[in-house]
Amino acid sequence: MRNFTLPERELMGSGHLGCQGCGGALAMRYALKALGEKTIVVIPACCWTIIAGPFPYTSLKVPVLHTAFETAAVAASGVRAALDIQGDTETTVLAWAGDGGTFDIGLQSLSGAAERNENIIYICYDNEAYMNTGIQRSGATPFLAWTTTTPEKTPKSEPKKDIMAIMVAHRIPYAATATVAYPDDFIRKVQKAKSIYGTKFLHVLAPCPPGWKAPSEWAIKLSRLAVQTRVFPLYEVENGERYTLNEPKDDTALPVSEYLKLQGRFSHLTEKDIQAIQDLIDKRWQRLLRQVRESA
Repeated sequence: MRNFTLPERELMGSGHLGCQGCGGALAMRYALKALGEKTIVVIPACCWTIIAGPFPYTSLKVPVLHTAFETAAVAASGVRAALDIQGDTETTVLAWAGDGGTFDIGLQSLSGAAERNENIIYICYDNEAYMNTGIQRSGATPFLAWTTTTPEKTPKSEPKKDIMAIMVAHRIPYAATATVAYPDDFIRKVQKAKSIYGTKFLHVLAPCPPGWKAPSEWAIKLSRLAVQTRVFPLYEVENGERYTLNEPKDDTALPVSEYLKLQGRFSHLTEKDIQAIQDLIDKRWQRLLRQVRESA
C-alpha cells in the first residue's frame, strides 16, 4: 500500500474560472504544490489564460507571465535568463501550456528551448483539443475522435501526435507522462524535474468534461481508465535513453472500450472503429515495452 501525503501549502486559490471537473485546473494545483512558492509560471494563450482570472486578478499565488500562443518556451527561457543575471538560482520557471500551444503552435519554440537545453520545466496539460476556443481538433486529438472541426461523419482520421517521442528525440535530461488520477506519481515527477538542470518536459493528461462530452465528476475516473487501458501509460525517460515504466506495471489491461464508452466524443464509433483503436494502443504498448527492456 502506498503511503503518500500531498504537500499542504496551497498556491492556487478557489476563485479560479475553470469548468467543473477541469483536469487542467487540478493539474496546476498539484504542480504548484510540488514546486513551492519560489516559482514563476509562464502561460501562453490557452484555457489557463481564462482560468487564472481577469487582469489584474489571478487565482495563483505565484508570479504569472501571460504570453503569446507560440512563445511559452522561449518566454520562459527569457525569464530564466533574467533570474540568472540577478543571481537567483532558487526560483523555478514553469512554462504551462495546453496541447494546442505545445503539439502545434508552440512546437517550434519548445524545440528550440530543448535544443539549447534551457533550464526550465515545461508542462503540457493535454485536454486533446483547442478547448478554450470551441473544441477544435489539435495534433493531440485522438484517432477517430469527435471535435467541432471533425464532426461525427468525418471524425479525426489521423492518430495523435507522439509528443513524448518528439521531446525524447531532443535528448533532454528528463521527460515524463503524468495524470491527475495519480497525484503521488505526478508530484514526484514534478519534484524530480525541479532537481534536474536543463529542459524538463511533462506530458499531463487533463480531461475536459465539456470537450470530452462526459460528466464533470468523471474526470479522475477517465484519467485512471486512460492508464488502465494503456491509452496513456505513465513512464519516464532520462537523457533520451533510459525508460522507466510506472503504470500499469502488470501485463493485464482493461479493453479500450471501457474508456471510450464513457465519452460522448466517441459515441459514433462502430465495433470496427473500436478494434482499430485497440490495435493502435496495443502496438504502442509493445513499442514502449521494447524501449523499457532495451534501456534497462
